Amino acid sequence: MTDEGRHTVSSLAPASTFTTRAITEDETRSYARDGFVLVKQAFAPTDLAAVGREIQRLEALPERPGQHWVYGETLTDPEERRIISRMEFLERHSPVFSALGRALTEYAAAALGEPAVLFKEKLNFKRPGGAGFTPHQDQQAGWWNYASRFVSIMVSIDAATQENGCVEFAAGHHRDGMFREWEPLSDEDMKTMTFVPVETEPGDVVLIDSFCPHRSSVNRSREQRRLYFATYNRASEGDHLAAYYADKHAAYPPDVERDSSGDYTFRV
Repeated sequence: MTDEGRHTVSSLAPASTFTTRAITEDETRSYARDGFVLVKQAFAPTDLAAVGREIQRLEALPERPGQHWVYGETLTDPEERRIISRMEFLERHSPVFSALGRALTEYAAAALGEPAVLFKEKLNFKRPGGAGFTPHQDQQAGWWNYASRFVSIMVSIDAATQENGCVEFAAGHHRDGMFREWEPLSDEDMKTMTFVPVETEPGDVVLIDSFCPHRSSVNRSREQRRLYFATYNRASEGDHLAAYYADKHAAYPPDVERDSSGDYTFRV
């Protein structure tokens, strides 16, 4: 740990050094109580600038098999066009995201109560007009096959507001367990839930229990809203990153690797 309660993690790349502030006891208690917690100013502006430059580099690369995964969506207003909506499998192809994932491991260990390993990660681009996601629990997406519980750590690359579709959480309902696998939450499931929007600034972090219900809405602003999510499980339950990505590639490969006759449906 460095001065002022911060941890520093470096990779081989000079630009890939990230310093995070330590999570407090109050924040750890809030996470246990609510199933999520906002950690303000976890990263310095210089760190976010390095991540922003790396995102621009990755966006500019042609989409090809064998590199980071790119998924798009089609917008029709004012005219039909494809935009990048998500990138995955970044840490194996980017020293910057590899270092970022390692820097977040301290938070994951604090949330899970023991050493943690990376399970999966993604970068969500919510462009102007970009869709939100329906209420769900992350654990519903077949994660039982790998480990019993996870924590996802959301890094706010841009400011996330109610106007641009920040994530909303139902506090305390992680204690309800999982509702159903591979299905979004129903109105009946949510009848006692109150979803609270959590607005973030660049460099803020949110820790999210895999059973915590959450959702987001469409981006009604004129600016994009980028959020990076790194998900971890307890190291004692094994390292499942390679198996997860192999399974996902078989069921839901990146756009550039899809068979035109295939049926690829995102379920939750």
